[in-house]
Amino acid sequence: MSSDEKMDELSTLLADLKEEQVLAIVRERMATGMNPLAILDACQTGMRRIGQYYEKGTYFISGLIIAGEIMREIGKLILPLIASNIQGHDSGTILLGTVEGDIHFIGKDVFKVLARCHGFKVFDLGVNVPPGEFLTAVRKTAPRIIGLSCLLSSCFEAARNTIALVRQEAAPSRPLFLMGGMVDEKVCKFVDADYWVTDAMVGIHLCQKAVGLPSVEG
Repeated sequence: MSSDEKMDELSTLLADLKEEQVLAIVRERMATGMNPLAILDACQTGMRRIGQYYEKGTYFISGLIIAGEIMREIGKLILPLIASNIQGHDSGTILLGTVEGDIHFIGKDVFKVLARCHGFKVFDLGVNVPPGEFLTAVRKTAPRIIGLSCLLSSCFEAARNTIALVRQEAAPSRPLFLMGGMVDEKVCKFVDADYWVTDAMVGIHLCQKAVGLPSVEG
């Protein structure tokens, strides 16, 4: 089986919530020296499918919780390797959180690791974060950049409400990022974000640009 076929299998098994097989493939691919970001990209594909299954009613909250636990175990294997391979510097402060109604975290956590490796100080609010909690954190931490993670299309309205509240009450001029596998230019305009990303490293380079730093390849 080719490497691409193995990654397709990984995505499918994750979408089917097959934890043991998923972790076995992750370990196998890591042992071959595969780029850990490529492994995570395949996992993100599987997570997008899970999000679609949830929105169609095929999966329920329990499925999302199981998927989250699988991704947590994958993160234990892969995120330390990513962190060990990237060096950073003092780049500024980022506030992160997954919007209200969404409990997905792996994309946010991958971005957080990469951001810290590139010198950003990151405050992570976790998942299912109400707009008011974002606002309180913005006032408390005064971040240079605010990042909202959202995988479910049903939560785009929550992202929009969060951004509107933060812009009005605390941070009218700070860059606001929308992150998630389902976002695009149309969604970005709907929620009134400044930038949108589906790839963690693209997000890092955009953050560097937003704070006036040269884009440093990781």
